[in-house]
Amino acid sequence: MSKSPKFHGKFLGLAVLSMMLVAAPVISAYAAGSENPAPPASDSGSKGKKAKKDKSSAIDDQKFLAGYRAAYATIYDKHDYTAAIEQLKALGQDDRADVANLIGYSYRKLGDYKVSQIWYERALKADPAHVRTWQYYGLWQVEQGNRDQAQYHLNRIAQLAGTNSDEYRSLAAALEKPPGTGLVY
Repeated sequence: MSKSPKFHGKFLGLAVLSMMLVAAPVISAYAAGSENPAPPASDSGSKGKKAKKDKSSAIDDQKFLAGYRAAYATIYDKHDYTAAIEQLKALGQDDRADVANLIGYSYRKLGDYKVSQIWYERALKADPAHVRTWQYYGLWQVEQGNRDQAQYHLNRIAQLAGTNSDEYRSLAAALEKPPGTGLVY
């Protein structure tokens, strides 16, 4: 007698769950701003409201990660910022700091500083401790000639990630260059 399709579905579900549990530590080991986004900031600060339950399934999360990684590659490997913006917006999660930050970065690379600023501020609103956004927005400040503001961003990075972090060193190096040297990152 063969097993029912319902049994096979449950078995497959358990197998997928087991694989996800094994892979979870690997995924979370990446730093913020990498090609693997951090989970959205918690809603624990809301006043008296129950936090919304995450209605997305693991399959949706995998679709999001695949889309995010594709957009990340479009930015850093292909330097196609317009396509990356479309890919990131299509994810439907531009309220996540990692996504908003990369949209801001892409607009900055396209030279649209006003729109870029909006997205950086959106990323920091979503996660005020998002170190990569402080770095990229600090570089934006340097490019705009706002060195005092860039220094403020550098100080925030030092508080959040320390002075040995890549983000700190990158922005500090940009601030060491003489004003007016053009795009730095």
